[in-house]
Parts: sequence; structure tokens; C-alpha cells
Amino acid sequence: MSDQPPPDRYKAEMPQIPGVSAPGSGRSPLNNPAIRMVGALLAILLVVFFGARWILRPRHAEAPPAEPPPQIEVPSPAPDPNAALPHATQQDPGIASVPEMAQPWTSKQFFIRNAFSGENVKGLLIRLPTSSASQEGGYWAFSMNAPYGNCQLEYITDLTRLKTDYDFKAAKHPMVGNPCNRTVYDPTKLTNLPGNVWVRGAIVQGSDLRPPLGIEIKVQGKNIQAIRTE
Repeated sequence: MSDQPPPDRYKAEMPQIPGVSAPGSGRSPLNNPAIRMVGALLAILLVVFFGARWILRPRHAEAPPAEPPPQIEVPSPAPDPNAALPHATQQDPGIASVPEMAQPWTSKQFFIRNAFSGENVKGLLIRLPTSSASQEGGYWAFSMNAPYGNCQLEYITDLTRLKTDYDFKAAKHPMVGNPCNRTVYDPTKLTNLPGNVWVRGAIVQGSDLRPPLGIEIKVQGKNIQAIRTE
């Protein structure tokens, strides 16, 4: 039997420091109530901080819905009354029919190209009571441009207007007038121009030097044609 003491008797013990657990004692800092309280307070502060930032974040005001642009109504152009008038050409010189011109003093406007100037000239066809509607002599056609100046001639069927506007009291049937100088032309009368040329529309009042420029008319069956200007 040995007289030596057991080895544990000579083992030095680790000194104890107040507030510090000895290694291997099993205690963790997370188990400390003070540390856990501080962590909980920090978590609450973070929640409050981010929640307040979310509530106080700047909000972009929604733009009001855009109003539709105002509708501007563009007035439609007035229909051109000249668009419906017949245009006499070399290929199609017809401007009217015999039946529609059967009544004396019936009139119809049309256009014909002037062979010299190349412009479209507005003309007027008048049914005369002196001849048959199927003959050229039953019509008078002329340019509505006054022979001199820029005035437009007019066909006057209201005899009262001839008295009031033209001071012409002798009219017994429609006449053609120049409103710029109050010249009156008689569709039933012929006059002789220099060169021994007879033209229709003798001047019965006014200062114009000659009757309106005539347009040659031809009747083909029931078709009335404008052939050429004077």
C-alpha cells in the first residue's frame, strides 16, 4: 500500500472574480436580464423609427385627370354655286337641253373657255321668243363680263328693278344691264358694229360702246351647245 496522497490534493483552484463566471460554468450573456431588456428596447425603437418614417414619407399628389382638348368646330365651306354649272369644252360643248329651255325668257348660266385668253368665262343663255326652240335663232348667249371694265352684267326679269335701279321705264320684257354704269341691252334687237358685223343686244340706254361679247350657239337635236366666244 502506497503512502503517496491522491493527485487531486495538489491541483490548484482558479481564483474567482466577482461578476465573471468561470469557464465551463454554462452561463451566457444572452441569459442576462439586463442585456435582454436593452435588446428589446432597441428593437422597439427601431420599429417606432421606421414606422414613423413610413408614415411621414412624402406622398406625391396624384395629378388631376387631363381634360380633353377643346373641340374646335371648323365651319364647312359654303358650297360653290359655280361648281354645278355646266362647262362647255371642245369634247363636250353641251350646256342645256331644248326641253328645259322651252319657255321664252328662260335663262341658264354656264362656263366656256376663251380660246384667246385660256380663261373660263361665265356665260348666260337666254331663250328668246322670236324663233323656235329647236333653232339657233331662238337663243342668245353672251359673256357676263362687261365689254369694258371689271363689272359683271346681270339678267333682269323684274321690270320694276329696271325702273328703280336703272331708271329705264320703257321695258316690256327682260333686259340685260350693266350695274356699274346703268347701261341697258335689249336681247331682241340687233346692232351693227364697225366692219358690218351684226350682233345681238343693242344698247337702249347707257354709255357702253358695244353690246356684250356674244357666244356662238348650236342646236344638235335636243342638245344646246356653246361653240366659241366672240
